[in-house]
Amino acid sequence: MNRERLLLNFNIASDAVLGNLFRSVLTALGIIFGVAAVIAMMAIGKGAQQEILDQLKMVGVNNIEIKAVVEETEGGDENSEEAESTSKKRYSPGLSLNDVAAIIKVVPEVAHVCPEASLKPNAIYKDVQKSINLIGTEMQFFDIFHFNIKKGNGFNQKQMSYGLPVCIIGKNVEALLFRGENALGKYMKCGNHWLKVIGVIEKIGVNESAAKSANIRDYNNDVYIPINTFLSRYKDHGTDATMESDGGMTVYTSGSKAKSYHDLDRIIVQMREPEQLTQGGSLLEKMLLRRHNEVPDFEIVIPELLLKQQQRSKDIFNWVLLSIAFISLLVGGIGIMNIMLASVFERIKEIGIRMSMGATQGDIIMQFLLEAVIISLTGGFIGIFLGVIISFVITLVTDIQTLISWGSVVVSFVVSAGVGLIFGIMPARKAALQDPITSLRYE
Repeated sequence: MNRERLLLNFNIASDAVLGNLFRSVLTALGIIFGVAAVIAMMAIGKGAQQEILDQLKMVGVNNIEIKAVVEETEGGDENSEEAESTSKKRYSPGLSLNDVAAIIKVVPEVAHVCPEASLKPNAIYKDVQKSINLIGTEMQFFDIFHFNIKKGNGFNQKQMSYGLPVCIIGKNVEALLFRGENALGKYMKCGNHWLKVIGVIEKIGVNESAAKSANIRDYNNDVYIPINTFLSRYKDHGTDATMESDGGMTVYTSGSKAKSYHDLDRIIVQMREPEQLTQGGSLLEKMLLRRHNEVPDFEIVIPELLLKQQQRSKDIFNWVLLSIAFISLLVGGIGIMNIMLASVFERIKEIGIRMSMGATQGDIIMQFLLEAVIISLTGGFIGIFLGVIISFVITLVTDIQTLISWGSVVVSFVVSAGVGLIFGIMPARKAALQDPITSLRYE
């Protein structure tokens, strides 16, 4: 079929679609909503995947978290006396730097081991006061989470060994506390102690919804000090303390019924390979139970495995939604076929006239196929536009992250064109097989 005949058939098909505009719009509705559903569902799936990746960045890759567990007892509760008597039977030293040393010695597959202890005091510089996360740790912490020190330096061996009063601050702390001043070399008061600022971390992009889902604090509000500085100056051993959950860390303040005997709030263990996470977690649990006299006063969490399981659940849910969306497209295609079949019977005389004027069966097939494709492609374009709007509305209304990719747009375009071709074949063949003489006599 040459170009002129193809163009002629396209013009005839376009005139037929525009001549019955209302019917064409109703025919395209199934495609419109089907494509819109595909775009929206793929955007939700892509957003969920990106959220998981953001969470993985924040919790670190190949990490195992060992968290301190503190039993809280209510005064006057009968069970509290039983729990207290049970706890007296066995002594546990709690999480400490000795556990860190033992992990390094016993577990060969470890890439990094990092202790962490935390408080939430107020930081003061001149007349400015701000609540901050005070974190006692080591330099390996920055390697595990890939934090870059933008200005200044990290802790040196002397500062870490002797517990000197130095700190590295997050970007928000510098911006809100020092207000445009160069923070390096300045002294700020954290709690009851003065700390010298030796470094400032590069701004860390924190996805708010991802951080909330993963129970992660905003690292830009952190003030980091050597772990020995924290233990010697801030940790009040053997006193009652309140254990509060704040962004994935344990915070201790005075005046609680929960007795904290732990030196550390958590230990972060980074394995060399993801395949070692499960086995490493099991080994760490056995080792720590032995060291803690079989007292389960710690919790082992493998964030990456939990997030992958969460991603798998979301993927299954997204596939179910996509299946429903594709069923909508199938229904839309069947609708196109039914309307086009009805159109063939309505236009039998028109078909006879065209064939008597020299149109071939190929021309008739092409005309009706083009009509179906025009309807489905137009519906596809409208559906893509509608799907984009729905995706934005979902993000605004439900706070669910959605990401629209070019891949989803291309898939929707191809599917809508395919629906028109596949479901337009039968009506086109039906029209082409009409007897011209009988068609001319049809009333």
